Amino acid sequence: MRDNLPATQGDFSALPDHRILALEGPDAARFAQAQFMSDVTGLADGHWQWSGWLTPKGRVIALFALLRFDAQALWLLLPDADPHELGGALQRFVFRSKVKLTVRDEHHFAGRFAPPSRASGSLLAIDSHVELDVGTPDAPRTLRITGTPATSDASALAQWKAYDLRHGLPRLDPSQANAWTPQQLSLDRLRAYSIKKGCYPGQEIVARTHFLGQAKRGLALFEADADVPAGSDVVDGDRTLGTIVSMASDVATHVALAVLPLDHGSISPSANGQPLREHPLTDGLAR
Repeated sequence: MRDNLPATQGDFSALPDHRILALEGPDAARFAQAQFMSDVTGLADGHWQWSGWLTPKGRVIALFALLRFDAQALWLLLPDADPHELGGALQRFVFRSKVKLTVRDEHHFAGRFAPPSRASGSLLAIDSHVELDVGTPDAPRTLRITGTPATSDASALAQWKAYDLRHGLPRLDPSQANAWTPQQLSLDRLRAYSIKKGCYPGQEIVARTHFLGQAKRGLALFEADADVPAGSDVVDGDRTLGTIVSMASDVATHVALAVLPLDHGSISPSANGQPLREHPLTDGLAR
């Protein structure tokens, strides 16, 4: 089934920035458990969760949805990271594990702002296509992995990315990879990392930050009237408060995620010369 996916139907539009890196073989789940920051062994077959791969210093290399078909077949659904580069980096840690890493370029990705037909929460719908529920009850959204490209729609694609940011899902371009810890990106909101599972790269930093209460920075959501590139400083007068990590446009509004001190208080922030208006992050994407 997963090798012969048919065309997308309905009002779906293409998500060309998404890619698949597949982990297959008798040791696939064991390898993923040892490398990634979420608890893969606790994920039931036919379900998915947010996850990521960290540097030994606990910085996020890539953030992704981890789909578990069974213990021998897992997919990393990458919205931003290059699957060839990530696969090459992970290959160095395979050693004698019986797992094969494959970029699945034959698959295509499409989304729509409507409820899934059968997927729900972390439960995948696996039939002639693979369907994920990547929305909330108040703002439903469906992602499908299919065999044929959907129609491109630049406006819908921009809206999709802005939705991610508004719900606290960072979209990390290469300039922001290897720069931030899971706590700085507020990935606890997505339940994307575990502090209870065994060792994985960066686990010591993640656990120490959690148990010693050292998380002092997290995500903040802003709107602006123009683009503010990732990597721009967020300033309040003469003070540098933090950094823009993601940027997207939502119709006429520009949306940004920044890493700031958790107790930044009342500020009049700006970035790249643009005034920023802070808004609360929306919940609902945790899986």
